[in-house]
Amino acid sequence: MVKTDVSIEKLQRVIHARRDDLIALTQDLVRIPTLNPPGDNYREICEYLDHRLQNSGFETELVRAFGAPGDSDKYPRWNIVARREGKYAGDCVHFNSHIDVVEVGNGWTTGPFGGALIDGKIYGRGTCDMKGGLATSIIAAEAFLEVCPNFAGAIEISGTADEESGGFGGVAYLAEKGFFSPERVQHVIIPEPLNKDRVCLGHRGVYWAEIETFGEIAHGSMPFLGDCAVRHMGAVVAEMEENLFPALARKRTDMPVVPDGAKQSTMNINSIHGGQAEMPTDYTGLPSPCVPDSCRMIVDRRFLIEENIDDVEAEIQDVLRKVEAERANFSYDIREMHRVLPTMTDRKAPVVQTVARAIEETLGKKPEFVVSPGTYDQKHIDRIGKLKNCIAYGPGILDLAHKPDEYIGVDDMIDSAIIMGRALIELLAKNNNKDRQ
Repeated sequence: MVKTDVSIEKLQRVIHARRDDLIALTQDLVRIPTLNPPGDNYREICEYLDHRLQNSGFETELVRAFGAPGDSDKYPRWNIVARREGKYAGDCVHFNSHIDVVEVGNGWTTGPFGGALIDGKIYGRGTCDMKGGLATSIIAAEAFLEVCPNFAGAIEISGTADEESGGFGGVAYLAEKGFFSPERVQHVIIPEPLNKDRVCLGHRGVYWAEIETFGEIAHGSMPFLGDCAVRHMGAVVAEMEENLFPALARKRTDMPVVPDGAKQSTMNINSIHGGQAEMPTDYTGLPSPCVPDSCRMIVDRRFLIEENIDDVEAEIQDVLRKVEAERANFSYDIREMHRVLPTMTDRKAPVVQTVARAIEETLGKKPEFVVSPGTYDQKHIDRIGKLKNCIAYGPGILDLAHKPDEYIGVDDMIDSAIIMGRALIELLAKNNNKDRQ
């Protein structure tokens, strides 16, 4: 007989007994430097996961996102999807983690790909965001399988590419191929580092655009014979500072976005480049004296669920038109690079309520329901996969993502693994409320 009143105490014992395995798994993943860009070592980490998950009884599939942005013979966009079928019919719970990490940056005091264990913390690029979460979901699933071998439904675990650059070679590609259709998958948990006592319901929207201002090249000693495109861009920035940024700061949301500063609309000037291309680092000469005839700026606008994407775009266009009306010889171009609509799962959704109960029962406190300031792969599961029953939940402190000396606490991973395991018990071991032969 398979009983549905599965022992939570046994699950906890099994997960605690796997502590060393959890540490080693996280360290192994971190030591594979999957930097994006350009997209290093995706195949290597997928093969590592393939070996691990096959040994745990999963059927695995490696999927290359042919033709996706960034995919090339030199940097192929590889993903892995693993599935373990239960003994009886039921729902599928899918844990999705991205395998890519951002650039290292400066300021590290530990090896960024060393995976050093210091005072109960594992250090390295991607420990927090989000290889620690990936390792935690694997340990949780394996512990659940040990405790509940005759479960109903299915468990899926995926490691996907390119989340840090939009997810188009990862979850978006898989969603287009039907991997996240509601017929195949019913519950999705993304172990992003939103803190172990939080359920993340979704994220703000994003609109990226590149603005280019034009001028006329001339000798730098006679700038009056040319037209400086950088000065034109300066006028655009000045108008944004005077009017657009204050207007964005006045917009507030009812979304439970964290941290508090992200409860308003925001815009980041991601980069500005004008004039000659930057020389290689080994070039020791001076630049030539030229008036720049082009200046490019990339803006990263984050918007709220209460805002309309057309209005977001129009606000930036209004800035440019205002400068054009007031400034002689001003000409420009604007190119949309990327847009994502806000998304937020209903608090009453099954996966939300299940994980919330598991947090409260494990940690002895009610969870906080939050929304992420930045987007993550829920956008593709929602918009392309048409699957609304999706959350982000995982170990790790949000503020550590992309920082030097990034780390994840082992105790936090243990707690999150127990919470994930309890969620699996509720969703799969109790999927059918009758004992079965």
